[in-house]
Amino acid sequence: MNGLSVPELCYLFCCPPLPSRIAAKLAFLPPDPPTYSVDKDQDGSCTLHLTDRSEWQYTHSELEGIDIFTTQTSRRNTIGCMYVKNTSNPKFTLLFTHGNAVDLGQMSSFFVALGSRIDCNVFAFDYSGYGISTGKPSEKNVYADAEAAWRVLRDKYNVPPNKVILYGQSIGTVAAIDLGTKYEVGGVILHSPLMSGMRVAFPDTQRTWFFDPFPNIDKVRRVNSKVLVIHGSDDEVIDFSHGLAIHEAAPNTVEPLWVEGAGHNDIELYGQYMDRIRRFVNVEMLSSSSSS
Repeated sequence: MNGLSVPELCYLFCCPPLPSRIAAKLAFLPPDPPTYSVDKDQDGSCTLHLTDRSEWQYTHSELEGIDIFTTQTSRRNTIGCMYVKNTSNPKFTLLFTHGNAVDLGQMSSFFVALGSRIDCNVFAFDYSGYGISTGKPSEKNVYADAEAAWRVLRDKYNVPPNKVILYGQSIGTVAAIDLGTKYEVGGVILHSPLMSGMRVAFPDTQRTWFFDPFPNIDKVRRVNSKVLVIHGSDDEVIDFSHGLAIHEAAPNTVEPLWVEGAGHNDIELYGQYMDRIRRFVNVEMLSSSSSS
């Protein structure tokens, strides 16, 4: 997330509403150009093409097993969607809302690695203005994008809500928490979450102003599903205090993962990351499913 200019600070406090400008300045930096493209075949199916910048790490046959397509949002944008089928008998399906400055092409190898290690399929989408998605990134568009992805996961792949784990990373926690307030899903993983846009830009902010974008700290109180919070102690983008506060505010949390020495973009490199995800999926999530 980037800092604000002096004019934007003046506008922020003197001339609301400008939350859309503030949100865009803080959060959105789509890869340019995108790291993938999509060709539509005569039968209506789509073929995924990755550029070298996607850093794809697997074979061509695994790439062919990924579904890529588009869907419409309520705000009339067309967003790119990706379904990574890692197993024919998934324990859960992750609805993954990714972070800033990446798109589906760059995330595709990670989706394969993560899903195959925890026996879960992964469904993800690009926000408006990212990858092949049309429109411009904004807070309202992010919520509409996530809602459209939710509908596809339910209608196209017939995944019931109790078999969905919402996984939000960084700015993606905004979309995950918003969905979590609307639907009783199996579980929620919040990876490097932020309390709100203002609290990132101005760490001394103690309350949520009406023009504060991304008010996660207030919304997460309405998420009744089981929540796992993950945060690095040395996060240089979203301070560790945000993860602590989100964990304390969520009403139904499990033991969090605080990764000592980890920053904003390297938590996945620590061994305890995958161990904690596995325990959440294989033990905590399955125990709650069997008891419900």
